[in-house]
Amino acid sequence: MFQQPHYLESFVQAIFDTLDLPEGATIVLGGDGRYYNRQAIQTIIAMAAANGIGKVIVGQGGLLSTPAASNMIRVRAAAAGIILTASHNPGGPDGDFGIKFNTASGGQAPEQMTDAVYARSKTVHQYQIADIAEIDLDKPGDLILNSFTIEIVEPVAEYAELMEQLFDFELIRAALKNNITLHFDALNAVTGPYARKIFCDLLGAPEDSVHNAIPKEDFGGLHPDPNPVDAAHLVDLAMQADAPDLIAASDGDGDRNMILGRGMVVSPGDSLAIMLANTDVAPGYRSGVTGVARSMPTSRAVDTVAEELGVSFYETPTGWRFFCNLLEANAITLCGEESFGTSSSHTREKDGLWAVLFWLNIVAALDQPVDQIVRKHWERFGRCYFQRRDYFIPDVDQAAEMMQALTDRVGALAGTTQYGAAITHADIFSYKDPIDGSTSKNQGIRIYFADGGRIVFRLSGTGTSGATLRVYLDKTEKDIDRLELPMDQALGSLAAAAADIAAIEKFTGLGAPTAII
Repeated sequence: MFQQPHYLESFVQAIFDTLDLPEGATIVLGGDGRYYNRQAIQTIIAMAAANGIGKVIVGQGGLLSTPAASNMIRVRAAAAGIILTASHNPGGPDGDFGIKFNTASGGQAPEQMTDAVYARSKTVHQYQIADIAEIDLDKPGDLILNSFTIEIVEPVAEYAELMEQLFDFELIRAALKNNITLHFDALNAVTGPYARKIFCDLLGAPEDSVHNAIPKEDFGGLHPDPNPVDAAHLVDLAMQADAPDLIAASDGDGDRNMILGRGMVVSPGDSLAIMLANTDVAPGYRSGVTGVARSMPTSRAVDTVAEELGVSFYETPTGWRFFCNLLEANAITLCGEESFGTSSSHTREKDGLWAVLFWLNIVAALDQPVDQIVRKHWERFGRCYFQRRDYFIPDVDQAAEMMQALTDRVGALAGTTQYGAAITHADIFSYKDPIDGSTSKNQGIRIYFADGGRIVFRLSGTGTSGATLRVYLDKTEKDIDRLELPMDQALGSLAAAAADIAAIEKFTGLGAPTAII
């Protein structure tokens, strides 16, 4: 799609028209290195020159991870940033490509702005582009063309400097030298150079601690989504008796993370909860946190920690922009979502390497491997069993019909007892932003049970066809003898109830999920 004549240019012109930046403004530009990244950057540089931009700061080789770009926007006081990525979707000539743009805060553009760009993209009939020679993206330094400057910057340095301020590098360095084993997989995506610089050069981890570290246009055939299905090779590694103390991965553009310990995959909800319970180990967070937030479908593990520690807690809709308002107002310090995204007030994006460094700091400070840390956390706070079941539905009309039927039933579900435990409450989640007062309706269907179980239904996904029903199941267990149940035993009855309540097979013909995460 993006390679069609004038498609990329028209879309970028719609962004410039909507942003309406002041003459001479600075923007940050980079991407995750996927197919078409370099060509698109050349086009956007030429268009920036023609649209009155004064300076474009570009990651060397066209590379910038999403969190590093967000940080650079803030550090350089840029007016905006354009990031070329399709996040965790596959790359290559037959893969995906995308453009996202961030505001001066370093955060994702608000919905009204993206809607305006989309509307403009349907009416734009011309674009402005300068006739300039191709830029050498691999040579750092400034190139000045009249009143227009292109600065090619080393993409890791400023981000690494920020990480050194947040975490105890001296402690981590000593632990990696003496007793911690690390296995980080960059999945041939953008975080490879960042991992090499931070883990190996700055922290002294052995070179073979970092795998698949060279960014490739097709991610070397790997799926750049760090989850137990698409990164099954890491799950296999974790299940070995001599597995490393900490196994981790990040995604295509570097904003997601997966944490594994010996014999286990750490739930993103547990990961956020454990970070909150251990903020005292990291210098950047020892002064305390102002609050914590999770997206509504994410497991409620962090809720328990926040309540016990007396930390303000927020439940938001899915979408990182909802965290950004809270972060900008200093209402929260930590935040996370179930789709392997975690971050803090240091940036306005999810941050995969930051999460891995936080875990390294915890492991080093507690002098325990990941699996022991998780089990001790469960013993103190209880375990929130969590699972996401995805049903890919090729026919979007079928998906819409099913969700409408479920929506129509919500009001009558409370009080019913046919699923074992009684349903105590059922609603359609609506969120009123405590910062700007805006209301976001129809953000998912929630069903709560008397035994502590919860089901959430959402239609979601970043794919390019069909629709995905996401069914989220979670249940908190505080009985110390029931902290390591098989997932089917802990959540099986909830899964059966969810399939029946939504009549999934009736509407879609799917008798089982297409993926379980």
